[in-house]
Amino acid sequence: MLGVVEGVTEFLPVSSTGHLTVTEKLFNLKIDDKSITAFTAVIQFGAIIAVLIYFWRDIWRLIVAGVMAIRDPARRSEPAAREAGFVVIGTIPIAIVGIAAKNAIEGPLRNVAVIAAALIVWSAVLVMAERRARQNRDERALGVRDAIVMGVMQCFALIPGVSRSGATISGGLFRGIDRVSATRLSFFLAIPALTAATVLELPKALGNGVGVGKTLVGTAIAFVVAYASVAWLLRFVAGHKITWFVPYRIAAGVVIFILLAVGTL
Repeated sequence: MLGVVEGVTEFLPVSSTGHLTVTEKLFNLKIDDKSITAFTAVIQFGAIIAVLIYFWRDIWRLIVAGVMAIRDPARRSEPAAREAGFVVIGTIPIAIVGIAAKNAIEGPLRNVAVIAAALIVWSAVLVMAERRARQNRDERALGVRDAIVMGVMQCFALIPGVSRSGATISGGLFRGIDRVSATRLSFFLAIPALTAATVLELPKALGNGVGVGKTLVGTAIAFVVAYASVAWLLRFVAGHKITWFVPYRIAAGVVIFILLAVGTL
């Protein structure tokens, strides 16, 4: 179940961590248990594998261009090398904030009430991003400032309920990037961020009671479901605004508050 929830929600602007946390609470799992927190982080790698396979040609192109640019500075102005550099630049903010705020992320912020509030409040950001979206620039027009803005926006996703994809896509729209290009870059920014989380948390997931078998099952299911989710989302955003997800976010937040009020959560 957790693998399905992760796969469905990781790349949709609805917050995978928020949905996983609520699901864990409904299953009476201890969300502050280190093994559960680690398991949640590790199965996200299944979604990353889905992105790696879905975009393998683009990712290989960026890797090759990045390596060649390191070896030959004259090639750093090539489009693929620039895009690879933007992924690196956009990852720096979340690396810094993620390490600095690790205790808060795994502690006070991993709270169902915080998730409900974030689902509702961040919906306003999605609406503002779409209203201000000019969409007059594609990935060929990306610059360092765009990468920094999207990277900084990704940091807000450390708050469960915000949504990493929703935050980064919004950042791209604020910068005038078209929705499809912003979504693709959002996927690429997810790779180093979620891979790092997996590497850091894998020993805890395997060593604190979850076990290899359950972790592999959760990761594999997350991969299968996430692959379908990625394919669907790219087609969807080509002709729809991300504000289509706002009613669901608000409804989910309200339902969570009601479940808290009646004692179900």
